[in-house]
Amino acid sequence: MLRPDDPERNPMTTAPSCELTILMPCLNEAETLETCIRKALGYLERAGVDGEVLIADNGSTDGSQAIATGLGARVVDIPEKGYGAALIGGIEAARGVFVIMGDADDSYDFSSLDPFVEQLRGGAQLVMGNRFRGGIEPGAMPPLHKYLGNPVLSGIGALFFKPGVRDFHCGLRGFHRAAILGLGLRTSGMEFASEMVVKACLARLRIVEVPTTLKKDGRSRPPHLRSWHDGWRHLRFLLVFSPKWLFFYPGVAMFGVGVLAAVLLLFGPVEIGSVGFDVSTMIYAMAAAVLGYQAVLFSILTKVYAEHEGFLPAGPRFRMITDRLTIERGLLTGVGIFLVGLVVAVLQVIRWGDTGFGELDARTAVRVAVPAALGLMLGFQTMMSSMVVGILTIPTRGGTNPAAPEPSVAALAS
Repeated sequence: MLRPDDPERNPMTTAPSCELTILMPCLNEAETLETCIRKALGYLERAGVDGEVLIADNGSTDGSQAIATGLGARVVDIPEKGYGAALIGGIEAARGVFVIMGDADDSYDFSSLDPFVEQLRGGAQLVMGNRFRGGIEPGAMPPLHKYLGNPVLSGIGALFFKPGVRDFHCGLRGFHRAAILGLGLRTSGMEFASEMVVKACLARLRIVEVPTTLKKDGRSRPPHLRSWHDGWRHLRFLLVFSPKWLFFYPGVAMFGVGVLAAVLLLFGPVEIGSVGFDVSTMIYAMAAAVLGYQAVLFSILTKVYAEHEGFLPAGPRFRMITDRLTIERGLLTGVGIFLVGLVVAVLQVIRWGDTGFGELDARTAVRVAVPAALGLMLGFQTMMSSMVVGILTIPTRGGTNPAAPEPSVAALAS
């Protein structure tokens, strides 16, 4: 059994010595592990594929390790707990040019891997199984997962990242080992399944999908998966890795609606049917504009930080904008917006002084104060965010992207 400090675990020193590694994460799978290994070994022999069966053991206490080694499989010990941690360790220890991974609960058929191998040999870098196309046996997938969890999460993943696959979370998938190692996968839990697809999409890997079947697993104990908890972790991961959908698009919508409403109410009350809108609505519209603008700034800060640290790649449009817009220009833009608001505020005070600083008409005063306050707040936010961007992009010896250009917070279209 390989230990974590074994040099063979180092992906930089593990040279491919066979074509295919069939990888199974394992945590107390003694009931079904033998069946899975026999099917995998049988496939390698039947198909004439030069390969190995690798068990990434995550601390089994039921004798799974002995079962695996007794059948001729290789076992690597992964002390860090978690589905993702086991698979990352297994991928690093794999000896194959290609890796096909799948659960060791006998829910996937390791004796029918020909479509995966065919696509990998044809140049695909990630081959996803599709259980909905291949068939889901009765009882193999809980109704909550089949009709809500998987369709919703797969739909969100397809909308955000456009991977070209419809089953985002199928556990049976094959890939080119070097290409996947190059993605720098990090998550240790169930969201590893999403991270692999998301980062493969962002890295523009060639992704294809093949039908596969899912049958009821052969275990007598409940699965490790926790529906709501792990579903939320998948959704959270998808949102965090898509600043546009988490911050930018909602922010633009809020900002646009807020500014539009404020401008319309600047010239007087507006009535729609029997409902009237006046200065109180104008104040809420200003708040919506400020919140929306802040969300847009968050999207930019998130993108800059993630790109600088290597979490997310920068797209060509983002690069084009950041090449032209510097921090200094962002600061000047913020100062300009701030000064516009300040001038409006000063003019209102001067006009108030012309009346002897007496009582003002509240509605008239608010209609002037709202755009002035909006300019002051947006200008200040722009200046401060520009400085934060400057801090995030300071080159460091340990940084992943020290040569990256300094983008401005005005790069809103990225």
